[in-house]
Amino acid sequence: MDSGALLDLLGNANRRRILRLLAQKPCYVTEISEYIGVSPKAVIDHLRRLEDAGLVESHTDDRRRKYFHIARNLRLEVSVSPYEFGAKSAYPASTTLDLGRCTHLSIDLEIADEPEVSGLAAELRDLRELERELSMAQRWVQGRLADVQSDIADAATEDDDHLVPDVLAEIVDRPLDTRALADRVNAPPSVVESTLVRLRERGIVEEDGDGWRIAE
Repeated sequence: MDSGALLDLLGNANRRRILRLLAQKPCYVTEISEYIGVSPKAVIDHLRRLEDAGLVESHTDDRRRKYFHIARNLRLEVSVSPYEFGAKSAYPASTTLDLGRCTHLSIDLEIADEPEVSGLAAELRDLRELERELSMAQRWVQGRLADVQSDIADAATEDDDHLVPDVLAEIVDRPLDTRALADRVNAPPSVVESTLVRLRERGIVEEDGDGWRIAE
């Protein structure tokens, strides 16, 4: 689902409260209505929107009572800084994901071989600790990103052009022409061209037949 549409969907407090309740147990409409304090009709509308988004599903028990439950795991990340605003959603990776491909990450985690309660409980404990550590690491990275972007902007330009760090990061390893660079930084070519011209005037970048590169 588009992250922007997901942000709009979760912007409603009652829909967030419904998801918190369903994270505890499957519920039927009357239960949800009593829990969040709104009419069953309003609850049905919220559930329809959550179902359309693929976040909630339903099943019927032996007494023909319809229960709603969360359909899948989903992570939504929102980044807001002087140099970035964005949101991205992600579903869990396949269990066959090769973590060896993560060059900056080393995870020492013992996976339970047998579906025994004690082994699974120990793995759950370790996974929750790993999640906390990754969250701390992510917060550090986000803070450092903002610091480095600010330092680059201060060193490379005299104006308040927040596009400079992204432009330089894209051409640090290989030259790119203006259009390719504009696609990479998601900005109009004319705006990127203006940024590059100012950087060239300061001796930060240069242009040759292959495109723009950081000046040696």
